[in-house]
Amino acid sequence: METTTRPIPRRWLAAVLGAALACTGAATAVARTAGIAHAATAAHSPLAARSPLAVAGRGAIVPFTELEAEAARTNGTVIGPDRTYTSLPSEASGRSAVKLDAAGQYVEFTLTQPANAVTVRYSLPDNAAGTGITAPMELSADGTRLKDLSFTSKYGWFYGSYPFTNSPGDKPHHFYDETRALFGKTLPAGAKVRITLPSTAATPSATVDVADFEQVAAPVTQPADSLAVTDYGADPSGAADSTSAFQKAVDAGKAQGKTVWIPQGTFRLTDHVVVDQVTLRGAGPWYSVLTGRSSTDRTRAAGIYGKYVSGGGYSGQIRPQEAGGPSRNVTLKDFAILGEITERIDEDQVNGLGGAMSDSTVDNLWIQHTKVGAWMDGPMDNFHIRNSRILDQTADGVNFHWGVTNSSVENTFLRNTGDDGLAMWADTKTNAGDTFKNNTVVAPILANNIAIYGGKDISVTDNVVADTLTNGGGIHVGNRFSGVGPGNGTDVTGTFTLARNTTIRAGNTDIGWPFPIGAIWFDARASAIDKATIKVTDTDILDSSYSAIMFVSGTTKGVEFNNVNIDGTGTFAMQFNDPASASFTNVTAKHLGFTEPVYSCLGSQLSLTQGAGNSGWNSKLPATYCGEWPKPNYDHNGTDPTPPPTSPPPSPTENLAKGRPVTASGSVDQYVPEKAVDGDATSYWESTNNAFPQWLTVDLGATRSVGRVVLKLPPATAWGARTQTLSVLGSTDGSSFGELLASKSYRFDPATGNTATVTLPAGTGTRYLRIRVTANTGWPAAQFSEVEAYTS
Repeated sequence: METTTRPIPRRWLAAVLGAALACTGAATAVARTAGIAHAATAAHSPLAARSPLAVAGRGAIVPFTELEAEAARTNGTVIGPDRTYTSLPSEASGRSAVKLDAAGQYVEFTLTQPANAVTVRYSLPDNAAGTGITAPMELSADGTRLKDLSFTSKYGWFYGSYPFTNSPGDKPHHFYDETRALFGKTLPAGAKVRITLPSTAATPSATVDVADFEQVAAPVTQPADSLAVTDYGADPSGAADSTSAFQKAVDAGKAQGKTVWIPQGTFRLTDHVVVDQVTLRGAGPWYSVLTGRSSTDRTRAAGIYGKYVSGGGYSGQIRPQEAGGPSRNVTLKDFAILGEITERIDEDQVNGLGGAMSDSTVDNLWIQHTKVGAWMDGPMDNFHIRNSRILDQTADGVNFHWGVTNSSVENTFLRNTGDDGLAMWADTKTNAGDTFKNNTVVAPILANNIAIYGGKDISVTDNVVADTLTNGGGIHVGNRFSGVGPGNGTDVTGTFTLARNTTIRAGNTDIGWPFPIGAIWFDARASAIDKATIKVTDTDILDSSYSAIMFVSGTTKGVEFNNVNIDGTGTFAMQFNDPASASFTNVTAKHLGFTEPVYSCLGSQLSLTQGAGNSGWNSKLPATYCGEWPKPNYDHNGTDPTPPPTSPPPSPTENLAKGRPVTASGSVDQYVPEKAVDGDATSYWESTNNAFPQWLTVDLGATRSVGRVVLKLPPATAWGARTQTLSVLGSTDGSSFGELLASKSYRFDPATGNTATVTLPAGTGTRYLRIRVTANTGWPAAQFSEVEAYTS
């Protein structure tokens, strides 16, 4: 999630099964037809048929037919499937694509419906400078050249960990981009459209992921009695800066009560256009295009913004023309914002849409290559995004931030966002009554497809999400991030409705945690989730990368699962890392990747209430698996699930605590207890401040002989020497703890490695190892970068 205040078997033909209706510059639609059946209606298709655009009655109705490259004719190389972070196929839709690396290699698609336009998702290699390369690709139909497509990697290839860099280095990701083209004529169903790498002079290879073919209708004509931006000096050729002309036009439209018209053309903007009480409409997103950014000020670029609210979600400088928000009664319709943002710098306001807009509607916009498609800083009310496409962002797709109420995103298609696809963040002032409905969210490069951070009475319904990459899952509810908590009433409260959603290949690893994330997951790290009823109903969780359902970081209560179909997991049906209380009725699971269906080391801290109709996951309860994390297994076509791993006796040099489940009395911000067992001495856990005693407990998975505990702080000299007073406790059940070693002071000094060794009495055995801290001379909290346990 981006913030504004501080610097995560071969696929199938993926087609929308229905005829395209009028795809104009105005609203566009595709008829829904039978696709993957869901839990509320019928049994599932085989695991191999899992397209996010073929789920009946769910997700966005889109104006295109999607064809996968690896299911097309090709003389290139099919790569994948592979879900491994930083691998090229891991970011492809369905985790597979086609690589062309010799002149003349091609991918050839056979149209299933007439089309006059295409959008191609592809990847090119980066260059040594990290600025990308650009190469032509030949587009032809039935052997006749149509035109060249321009592929580029200038908008992709990020490196390292958040907040990322464009300079080549470790952890490369964000490989793919998209380009679009009109053919100039309509090709019939059955036409063979070929994308060919003509030469390797400009690029050594090109990877084609997917092609979306559509029938784009003629441009919309100018409404009667409207004001054209060209009448105020806007340049449709894109040669001149049209920012001032656009601002004059929308100001005049407000004053005269008239629609402002964007004719066909490409208009260059170098700053925000601020709108209030006005309709801004174009000839259609294929015809009316806004683009550009300032050449002298990195923080200014093409975007349509409402006025900011003083003291609201935006904490940066507010210029006079941006003050006095929220804007009201704004309609934005039928145009594209194709930005030029190649980097992620969170404080920069280079989003497609921004500011605050109440009683306003966004309809049929195409937003691409901005930082965030729409980052809305409240307080604001009754704002709606509909029937739109948001592609190739460097951060979130949409974020409702700070007091956004009674607002929604509906029937919108999002792909290749750089962070959460759709997010609500109740920072400081709660979000309430908001809805994400009938959206399709594919391949977020970081974090979640859909995420709700705090808020009251939130609905997430009828969505399809697919292909999570790292540090997130398909649908997430959490008390997380700054400003979310009970102190200001922004934590999760009221009724949360998560209904009729489908997740496909969701969940993945988290580079900051030693365990993976589930497809639907709950995180209470900032405060307990215990003031809401969370209803997960009529939901399909399909082909999950690891577990289907997960609870982590703090205590979560009040979650009701009803009529949930789990079909295919990499590991468990359910993964409980931290205390949870939930009920399950008609929850079924099959094709699990691991022999043990439920992971939990919580003992009595896990409360599962079972109704009727459960199967496939509950037969061994109350017994649960608590052992090593198994490797994911995705072969569900008759192969037995992965058996439980067997472990030889630990060696004296093996750290028994590394990667094990961990809990704590509290934590601050991102300094969560998992940081103390991740094997990285530079990251650390910090407890709640000014509230001794504090504790951290590691579950070793079974009763182990522990002779020595090594406690570490980051080795950097910036950490001053300090003394922490602590005792060591142990437990066999996680509930009743006894003292293993009495309280004693231990010195941590960067000059000697910032490490303290605690020797336990001979013969000490425990499963749950707890370090209890009562004092710290360097900071009013318990702090450890690593808690290591050894047999001797």
